[in-house]
Amino acid sequence: MSKKLRLGALASGGGTNLQAIIDRCQDGSIDAEIALVISNNPDAGALERARRAGLKCLCIDHREFSSRQDYDRAVVKALQDAGVELVTLAGFMRLISEVFLEAFSGRIMNIHPALLPAFPGLHVQRKALEYGARFSGCTVHFVDGGVDTGPIIIQAVVPIRDNDTEDSLAARILEQEHLIYPQAIQLFSQGRLQVNGRRVKIEPPLEPSPAALVNPPL
Repeated sequence: MSKKLRLGALASGGGTNLQAIIDRCQDGSIDAEIALVISNNPDAGALERARRAGLKCLCIDHREFSSRQDYDRAVVKALQDAGVELVTLAGFMRLISEVFLEAFSGRIMNIHPALLPAFPGLHVQRKALEYGARFSGCTVHFVDGGVDTGPIIIQAVVPIRDNDTEDSLAARILEQEHLIYPQAIQLFSQGRLQVNGRRVKIEPPLEPSPAALVNPPL
């Protein structure tokens, strides 16, 4: 039996993406196991999800540290002590420092609820609606030193409807997040992701997507 990839998950909020990863690990869709869940928020729902799943979890409160670097050193040590090989940011509402990037170079993933490079940062559904975009979606990417700027692994496209609100659009995007994040982790666990500059190549390649999406339809 092959060794499973050891995951670390960082979350600040409710942890629905964490739950999707937990579920896919448990049903065997991902060849991985969650070695440690960390939150900077003692009230995070993600911690309760981890406890219910019987996972090791920690709250490392950023307010107890004098600098971002000191905080990241504490988080990195906990992850390394747990033997974590890939770090997944699942709604972790903090920017990470060079301390973290150096410790897990090329081994940190994040999911963002927009089609990067469009609309990085916060309040992205509002930005897409205000801009009049016809499509939004979500992106799993490797983390680098910028804000939502790392090499893109996988994206899902969600059409924007004329009657969409921030909440309705966010809900449909979240459904896709729960599908593509586990897929990105599985591709990593299989050693199929090759990063060349900004490009992430999948070997062997997956089946191609449809030729085009048009909204409103032709």
